[in-house]
Amino acid sequence: MDETITLSLDEVRDFARRVLARLGLSARQIGPVAETIVAGERDECGAHGIYRLLSCAQTISAGKVALDAAPMLHDTAPALARVDGNRGYAQLAFEIGRPVLIEKARACGIAALGLNNCVHFAALWPEVEALARAGLVAFAFTPSHAWVAPAGGARPLFGTNPIAFAWPRPAADPFVFDFATSAVARGEIELHRRAGKPIPLGWGVDPEGQPTTDAAAALAGAMLTFGGHKGSALAAMVELIAGPLIGDMTSAESLADDEGTRSSPRGGELIIAIDPAGFLGAATAEHLARAERIFDGILGQGARLPSRRRYEARARSLANGVTVSRKLYEDIAAYLD
Repeated sequence: MDETITLSLDEVRDFARRVLARLGLSARQIGPVAETIVAGERDECGAHGIYRLLSCAQTISAGKVALDAAPMLHDTAPALARVDGNRGYAQLAFEIGRPVLIEKARACGIAALGLNNCVHFAALWPEVEALARAGLVAFAFTPSHAWVAPAGGARPLFGTNPIAFAWPRPAADPFVFDFATSAVARGEIELHRRAGKPIPLGWGVDPEGQPTTDAAAALAGAMLTFGGHKGSALAAMVELIAGPLIGDMTSAESLADDEGTRSSPRGGELIIAIDPAGFLGAATAEHLARAERIFDGILGQGARLPSRRRYEARARSLANGVTVSRKLYEDIAAYLD
């Protein structure tokens, strides 16, 4: 039997929607959550594709997400808004807050959106890319569970604490990057564990604080930040601006709230949007064109432009579908029985 299967993006979408419905998620949440999963598979980000349905199933079975959550939008100031997710998935809260954030950024030049009390399991790049396609420069930050040790330490304190950024390009796909402040996303270590593969040194330490290549030992011990003290400082920044600053939980508080159920993290997200025209006015096109010289300078010397790999993968997936592990697919499909 083949170890992989090929699915069209419509088949991925239908599969995700059927699984989420079988798990009991409300129709209002199913759409945005499924689209995030489709985006992960489409752009060949396997750790953020249908694999995430397993964490959805775990979180739902543990009662750690509100199946019928009704997020509430709060218009707090001319350039500020907040969405209380009411313990639902962050995708729906972002869908509700996005048009308000775009409107405020265009009116004020810069605006911020806080998502509170949301369950998070996905990458941030789909959100900032959506804002860049609306012509805005965007940042996003969120903590997670305390899985990551600070530089020089050996005990979990930080989350994987991703940072995402997007820049609109007039004649090209937006420039987007999204990376965990940990050395790797936790999902990557979990996929290595499922496949019985060792992890590289530098990804994590075992429960005794010793370097390890054993994925299970790293998951039981602590993940490490990328770039040593630099990644550690960025992780601390994310804890502060997407936790206490917006009145939400730190990664340590999220893990305590989890109560050992191994559910997805619950907490906040800070999204900042900037309208270039707010700074530049009639000169916007001129200065966006100047920015293109930076991208030309990167590509012109054969260097990698962040987000380009995802766009190339997206083109392949749109044409040919996606390939996923048969065992992973069958493990998830069992929820439909």
